[in-house]
Amino acid sequence: QVQLMESGGGLVQPGGSLRLSCAASGSISSFNVMGWYRQAPGKQRELVATMFRDALPNYGDSVKGRFTISRDNAKNTVSLQMNSLKPEDTAVYYCNLKVPPYTYWGQGTQVTVSS
Repeated sequence: QVQLMESGGGLVQPGGSLRLSCAASGSISSFNVMGWYRQAPGKQRELVATMFRDALPNYGDSVKGRFTISRDNAKNTVSLQMNSLKPEDTAVYYCNLKVPPYTYWGQGTQVTVSS
């Protein structure tokens, strides 16, 4: 059974940085996409960043130039470096793994950007 374990998150001031990490465990095909989505209160879940193995990442428009996704394919981990954080980045961040035809989600980690 595939499980996703997230770490990181917390409270940070505007302009600050945070790093999220996610480790996938279980039997996982190397043909997968890993990444991050987020959901703010009262809003739909939205794409933050995804990455297929060593291909170019795909970023949501609101985080381009500020967030960087990276993967360690050998360890089935994905990280998200978040810089220049804004109050509107406040949300629950979910790790996501797509192994067609299946999609897996982490339990979510809260990121709060506030002074």
